Amino acid sequence: MVSKPRISKGTRDFSPKQLANRDYIFSTIKSNFKKFGFQPIETPSFELSETLLGKYGEEGDRLIFKILNSGDKVKKADLQALTDGNLSKFSNSLTEKALRYDLTVPFARYVAQYQNDIVFPFKRYQIQPVWRADRPQKGRFQEFYQCDADVVGSKSLWQEVEFIQLYDAVFTDLNLQGVTIKINNRKILAGIAELIGAQDKLIDFTVALDKLDKIGEAKVKDEMLAKGISADGISKLQPLFNLSGNFNDQLQSLKSILKSSIEGLKGVEELEFIASSINSIGLKTTSLQMDVTLARGLNYYTGAIFEVSAPATVQMGSIGGGGRYDDLTGIFGLKDVSGVGISFGLDRIYLVLEELNLFPSHKSISTKVLFINFGTEESLYCLKAIALLRSKFIATELYPDPAKLKKQMIYCNKREIPFVVMVGASEIEQNKYMLKDMLLGEQKLLTLEELTELVL
Repeated sequence: MVSKPRISKGTRDFSPKQLANRDYIFSTIKSNFKKFGFQPIETPSFELSETLLGKYGEEGDRLIFKILNSGDKVKKADLQALTDGNLSKFSNSLTEKALRYDLTVPFARYVAQYQNDIVFPFKRYQIQPVWRADRPQKGRFQEFYQCDADVVGSKSLWQEVEFIQLYDAVFTDLNLQGVTIKINNRKILAGIAELIGAQDKLIDFTVALDKLDKIGEAKVKDEMLAKGISADGISKLQPLFNLSGNFNDQLQSLKSILKSSIEGLKGVEELEFIASSINSIGLKTTSLQMDVTLARGLNYYTGAIFEVSAPATVQMGSIGGGGRYDDLTGIFGLKDVSGVGISFGLDRIYLVLEELNLFPSHKSISTKVLFINFGTEESLYCLKAIALLRSKFIATELYPDPAKLKKQMIYCNKREIPFVVMVGASEIEQNKYMLKDMLLGEQKLLTLEELTELVL
């Protein structure tokens, strides 16, 4: 029986041209990671379930892909839990591993595991795929790449300042104008929770608040009520929803609102330092914006939090984000190690660049020179030139079959190959090559040295 070719929802195939464009983004991000002093690491595609579960909050845990046990391990499933109707306990007994949800928790595990081999502060970058059992939609996939940079082992706010500069450097190199870097601080959110009497519901509060731009103010308030936050407390949030003015104006307003919260004022003080530093240094193409409703639903953030928005002309969710986590490694036994990191959303950045037509056209070119195949003798003659061009990192190929010239030229045009080399008996006799520039339509009879110099 013939199977219909298809792929799972939330995943994608990529064409050579798409991969060339993706590699353009990868290489731009990676080159800036290196310029800022970050070192590369990689971690496995899957981790032990115990490593991942409980680190992202209740909503995050539901989106983790679990890997079903196989072989004899299946026999260890808790059938009594199934009999008792405890489906959660039963399902957990069927799996010991899970696909990684992000790169931050595996990185924290890595730091704790190899702490004796690491020089702190440790600056690492990591570019690998992650998986989430999310509902597929535009810009949201179940398998996608994250491009992360983190620093662990320093509480200095200069790290936050550098990450803002890193975002600015990458988007400047991508020629993406109008990107907004939104910033808030979890200490401010903790202070607000204290103000409304919801200290014990900080996670519920931040998870609901984080949905403000998606579901609106009314539904956010409804969700907070459903989570047990009092109507009186929610009413005290109104000044936050109406907060306006520039960065400094909002900070001054927050100082007044949070005057009774030591934790909240500490968050305001941290943002003041970051903002004043950025004002002194300046940004090239991005802008820094205060967003007091920015919460980021992940449990592990403790200080500054970032979210990066695409230019207003493009309908797209966040294209990056991150923040400070003061003791994430503590869950793996390494206490009092502060960290801060950011992530670039490769797939969404791709969609933005595509919509704005910002990919360089030459990035889609793979082969630069095609040698026409006129037969065995001619092909053997061409191989010397092909080897030389390849040694100079010029992508070159020989058409595999001695097909009609028209067919080979159609292949060349469809592949958008800029140069064609034709060799017949006359060229072999003269020890030369006929080079055709496909864009200009010009032909030149050249020596191998001349040909190489022209196509470089």
